[in-house]
Amino acid sequence: MRAAVLGAPIAHSLSPVLHRAAYQALGLTGWSYEAIECDETRLPAVLGGCGPDWAGLSLTMPLKRAVLPLLDQIEPLARAVGAANTVVFSGGRRHGHNTDVPGMIAALAEAGVTGAPDGAPWQATVLILGGGATACSALAAARGLGAAQVTVAVRNPARVQDLLAAAARLDVVVTLTGFGTPQDDAPEVLISTVPAGAADLYAKRIAHRDLVPGQLLDVVYHPWPTALAVAAQEADIPVAGGLDLLLHQAAHQVTLMTGQPAPLPAMRAAGESALSR
Repeated sequence: MRAAVLGAPIAHSLSPVLHRAAYQALGLTGWSYEAIECDETRLPAVLGGCGPDWAGLSLTMPLKRAVLPLLDQIEPLARAVGAANTVVFSGGRRHGHNTDVPGMIAALAEAGVTGAPDGAPWQATVLILGGGATACSALAAARGLGAAQVTVAVRNPARVQDLLAAAARLDVVVTLTGFGTPQDDAPEVLISTVPAGAADLYAKRIAHRDLVPGQLLDVVYHPWPTALAVAAQEADIPVAGGLDLLLHQAAHQVTLMTGQPAPLPAMRAAGESALSR
């Protein structure tokens, strides 16, 4: 069976390392996983070329939203977020899933963020940096942990329509703030969804103790650690990184595509080894 990750650019992706490690640990000798350079214009043709020997696809920028009209079925979570990062081929149909959200919740758990018990309202203050597709998944992760209100710091207020639409579907109240606007209170949870370097302003605030969040998730995995992660670690703030997110979302993809529990230790070891090189 075949699987792949699609995106543009894609050469940097760590997904092949993680998925291939999973296949090896599961003894799936007939399975392959590759990286395919693909933008929005090529996506319909690539999807159309996936025959019965294809199990599924992982999607990264800029395809998570572009794929939605091309799917036969979209799971409720992916529809609410407005983005699918996974396509599973089954019964001749294309099924869209979002594994970023459960992956993010699992990564946050590694930093000690567990949400409210027994479905009770979660009173933690959450600040999300960025307003793109990953920020929409962060909104859904916060909602999944029980939050009903989230603050989002955006760099371009003119491009928040998708974020606000996702918030409405997720029933989350969003307070927008400027990316450089100081926060009156330090958030209990800070989630950075922006590229490496873009959050350096917040790294400086943490280093100066002007902003001291309770926990941090930085979705970047290369280069790692980011200035934001270093500042948080030096301030004794629990940190989860992009590898944690990538690992857990990939594990959900492996299970969806193979029907078997993902071998997390083997996948983590392979990812850490690749990054160390």
